[in-house]
Amino acid sequence: MNTLFAKSLGITTLLAASLSTPHAVAADKIIKIDGSSTVYPITEAVAEEFQKATKTKVTVGESGTGSGFKKFCRGETDVSNASRPILQKEMDACKEAGIQYIELPVAFDALTVVVNQKNDWVKSLSVEELNKIWKPGSSVKNWKQVNAAYPDKTLALFGPGTASGTFDYFTEAVNGKAKSSRTDYTPSEDDNVLVQGVSGNAGGLGYFGYAYYEENKDKLRAIPISAKAGSPAVMPSPEAVKDGSYQPLARPLFIYVNATSAAFKPEVKAFVNFYLENAPKLVAEVKYVPLPAEDYAAVKDHFKAMKPGTGFAGKNEVGIKVKDLINRIK
Repeated sequence: MNTLFAKSLGITTLLAASLSTPHAVAADKIIKIDGSSTVYPITEAVAEEFQKATKTKVTVGESGTGSGFKKFCRGETDVSNASRPILQKEMDACKEAGIQYIELPVAFDALTVVVNQKNDWVKSLSVEELNKIWKPGSSVKNWKQVNAAYPDKTLALFGPGTASGTFDYFTEAVNGKAKSSRTDYTPSEDDNVLVQGVSGNAGGLGYFGYAYYEENKDKLRAIPISAKAGSPAVMPSPEAVKDGSYQPLARPLFIYVNATSAAFKPEVKAFVNFYLENAPKLVAEVKYVPLPAEDYAAVKDHFKAMKPGTGFAGKNEVGIKVKDLINRIK
């Protein structure tokens, strides 16, 4: 554990054991987690395996990234799932409450744009077309307004609510500013509601994390995205995320760990070590994209060092590499 960090928390003695394995954890402990619905499937999978191995109770909520950070910065949770980086207002709230946090990338996601399966006219969409649809004040309400070749059919929009990190990342990537979006769409923090909305409306269009598309691809059709008009359109996939071709909607996913919990609650430290050790397998199982092995090694070293803080300047940043992010915090 970092000695300067220990002093900043008022720690007079360092933990005796690293607890890199879960077996020393007491069965009466509870680990509290909330936040992103996108990251939820990963953390829930880890929690299930950890509970089997240790009998430690782990509660995992999915109130959305923004709502999760509110709870986290009030000290109500040990870990916060996040589908975008911590924002300045959240950093300020944590600082005011004396909450320090360790920022850990755990996976990649291909943010996926979907339409109804009956939609046979859209072959691909460019970021410019997505901007035309989703920008603040957009008057596009018909598919023919998107492209004259499309049918005269009502466009029904479904998307994450404003507390969602997915909403923040999509609006940053498509509209150039986080939270900058038209408001006349059907929002929900529950991705399953968005799936139902698009699958139940022939003119529907929505977006959410890749895993929810994979779970529901019998009801929906994913749309290839081109970074700009005329450039090749790329389907969302683990391969496209890994080779860097799915831009700008590929993004890192995070957990934020309460630094005091990590230092003083052996069960939390054990859980995070278990999470990072088993992430490559479990991330793939729930249809997200694991980090490269060298990135997981860097993230493990970062957690071992107990270095608090964020590699971001209080806002989203499209296209950052995990190693660069961690190096910023060192």
